[in-house]
Amino acid sequence: MTATEASLSAEQAWVPVNLPGKRPTTYRWMDQNGVRVIEATADKSASMLRRTLKIDACGEAKVRFSWRLDQANLLADVSQSDLEDASVRVILAFDGDHAKLSMRNQALFEMAELMSGERPPYATLMYVWDHKAATDSVVVNPRTDRIRDLVVESGTARLGRWLSYERDVAADYRRVFGEEPGRLIGLAIMTDSDNTGTQAQALYRDVDLVLR
Repeated sequence: MTATEASLSAEQAWVPVNLPGKRPTTYRWMDQNGVRVIEATADKSASMLRRTLKIDACGEAKVRFSWRLDQANLLADVSQSDLEDASVRVILAFDGDHAKLSMRNQALFEMAELMSGERPPYATLMYVWDHKAATDSVVVNPRTDRIRDLVVESGTARLGRWLSYERDVAADYRRVFGEEPGRLIGLAIMTDSDNTGTQAQALYRDVDLVLR
């Protein structure tokens, strides 16, 4: 397999995932200074670009990613259900014992499965850039506590440049959810602007897991 074929194979592992009732965000692979990047363009929209995983033990796993955001959505606030947009997100999905879910979450998950044909993950950890929450803070999703945001960037000071991160998957999960992580079943990116009814554009590159 040539380097070009390997690159295309890696890109094909990423699959668009639309959300019921939402206009999809556009994700496009492009070259920027000889590097393959993903351009995400949201117009009152929300959807994911996702890779399916099957990693039983993520104790030594690191997630690496880089993103660039040139303009802030100052209306967005991940702690408010009617404003819960983020111009950049990197998402990790985990399996677990669904029998342990609260009655409310059971009902929410069943409704989501009916609407989308896919049951939500047991737990979802999102690395986000939010312009109101403080860096390193944890925000519980206003709809379900099985989705939690870890704010890795805040404010507007670092707009307009590539920012790179490496995070310890298991350590972040323990901190955010207070329990041991189950099987890691998905890695995704999401740029959305549906709740604020605005536009957003972002770039992503080098979104991957490192297993040691």
